[in-house]
Amino acid sequence: MHALIVVAHPDQDSLTHNIVRHLAEGIAQPNDDHSFEIADLSAEGFSPEFTMTDLAVHRRDVPIPADIAAEQKRIDRAEALVLVFPVHWWSMPALLKGWIDRVFSNGWAYDEGVGIKSVKKLRHLNVHLVGLGGASASTYERRGYRDAMKTQIDHGIFDYCGAPVLTSELLLGSEPADVVRHLEAAHTIGRELFNARPAKENQAA
Repeated sequence: MHALIVVAHPDQDSLTHNIVRHLAEGIAQPNDDHSFEIADLSAEGFSPEFTMTDLAVHRRDVPIPADIAAEQKRIDRAEALVLVFPVHWWSMPALLKGWIDRVFSNGWAYDEGVGIKSVKKLRHLNVHLVGLGGASASTYERRGYRDAMKTQIDHGIFDYCGAPVLTSELLLGSEPADVVRHLEAAHTIGRELFNARPAKENQAA
């Protein structure tokens, strides 16, 4: 089975990229049949700007541009999509959000329009989210940030397209002991990636 790991961080030496490397090692370790591809949006120079061309694609007035079609093909090759990102202002970075804005287009990720009943088109794609944050778990719980992110990302984006979010992890804290724990967690997430099953709420959808 194949996973596409998408990372949005400009620093190759960052904890975010180290998490990606440990997660990828976990995917490859248990089974030689498991593979992965890393989409490093910053290094690849992906443009997150939603332009008039993207709007025309949404309206179905023009074909999907080659750069977006290439990203969609990457996803089509995968059974699992893994997003790894630092938490910026209680959400994902603009680069990753822009990737979703442009790549998860009308007609590919979902169907909607005048006279068209909305259709979820990514039911076959299993999604795994790994967010890294500096605030404590108690802060996330006390302020409701964890629930807000789940509503916004898990349900607002992926459920709209029908893609079940099988795991949604927040790795919190940046002290040395936290870093060790996070890297171990990333390896475990990768190792168990293709064993994850939909939660009951997704099975019932």
